[in-house]
Amino acid sequence: MKFEDLGLSDKLLKAISDCGYDSPTPIQEQAIPHILMARDVVGLAQTGTGKTAAFTMPMIEILEGGRAKARMPRSLILSPTRELAAQIAENFDTYGKYCKLEKALLVGGVSMDEQIKKLDRGVDVLIATPGRLLDLFERGRILLNDIKILVIDEADRMLDMGFIPDIEKIVGLLSPMRQTLLFSATMPDEISKLTKKFLSNPREVAVAAKSSTSKNVKQFLVWTDKRNKNEVLDAIIQQEDVKNAFVFCNRKRDIGALTKWLKNHNYAAAEMHGDMVQAARMNTLEDFKEGKVSLLVCSDVAGRGIDVDEVSHVFNYDVPFNADDYVHRIGRTGRAGNEGRTWMLAVPGMDEKFVSAIKKLIKMDIEEPEIEGVKQKKPSSTGDQKRNEKHDKKRDHKGRDGKKQNGPREKQSDKNPKSEKRSPVTQADNRREKPNKNKEFDVDSHEGSGVGFGDDVPDFFKSG
Repeated sequence: MKFEDLGLSDKLLKAISDCGYDSPTPIQEQAIPHILMARDVVGLAQTGTGKTAAFTMPMIEILEGGRAKARMPRSLILSPTRELAAQIAENFDTYGKYCKLEKALLVGGVSMDEQIKKLDRGVDVLIATPGRLLDLFERGRILLNDIKILVIDEADRMLDMGFIPDIEKIVGLLSPMRQTLLFSATMPDEISKLTKKFLSNPREVAVAAKSSTSKNVKQFLVWTDKRNKNEVLDAIIQQEDVKNAFVFCNRKRDIGALTKWLKNHNYAAAEMHGDMVQAARMNTLEDFKEGKVSLLVCSDVAGRGIDVDEVSHVFNYDVPFNADDYVHRIGRTGRAGNEGRTWMLAVPGMDEKFVSAIKKLIKMDIEEPEIEGVKQKKPSSTGDQKRNEKHDKKRDHKGRDGKKQNGPREKQSDKNPKSEKRSPVTQADNRREKPNKNKEFDVDSHEGSGVGFGDDVPDFFKSG
């Protein structure tokens, strides 16, 4: 099928042709006709398959025939992040350049003055994050009762970020006589329930298996000690032909530390996370797109809104806690028909259950290749579940008086005191790596209490 077969206007087709496109992607081919017929649509497709163009193109076609009133936008697109909102705005600029449509981008981190001026002139397309939209609404700067088309983009990320109450409040301000489009890379059960509340008899368009990964992406897994992650990442980068890459961390504090380490090892690295001001984030993104930055160390929220077609690699420095986030992360590469490669660094005793959840979600195993110069520390084939349970109990400060938990550990230490340092538990929390060498383990009921309580051992647990 060609774009000409979808019933789009000559102006829109010319803009599409200028981009070098002649055939729609599967999600575009299936969604655009339903949207042009004013049907509600639920679109499910992998990241990088053209979801954004699947709703921007028909919206341009529909909105071209009218004019907006002051402070009364005709359409609303809700986005979870500022970066993703900016990407959507770029799509309207690209495909709507021959059409006379006005748009406004309402995101936090920048001044409201210019945004308010655009609203006062009237906009056809309003692209917003939930927080800034509600802020301006409560200030009386915008009216939402003339919205004809509502788009909720990246609905699963909205759920993860806790935006659903805001979304429900916003939808309650809109006219029920509207067309609603919901797009997402994955479709958790919670989002399925919301579609019944927000949409009316929607047509579901799914071009990929639920929470599947692209066939263009090669996935690899490396088991390593937590303290050796930096060196292992360095070794992988050295053996791979890395043009540019995302490096995902679970915690903001790790993003800064890893970025500094990479820069000290002569990598063109930069960090991006939610605490950065908007101007700094946009500058970093432009440097990454232009090739000035080759390794972008980021969080899931920041990375979700970045749309770059030719990314060669994705490195999961940390295993994501949520298996769906793994699908989103590796979806940053292998786009537009290109091949991508992803690596995930996992720590035995900490990440087995998260890795298992990922494999269960994507319904496939992940290759574990050997890396030159790196001795991997793979988890043993038996007893992994017990170690995970011990690790969880230790983090929650449970099981302090259990002989069954502490006795075997101390018996092992009696045979080889150094074996305690190799324990998955002590790797996960290095504050507890120092055993009490001045204490003799002569009372079985107290053995192991030093490990369970760290340096603050209650007096009633001390012997003698």
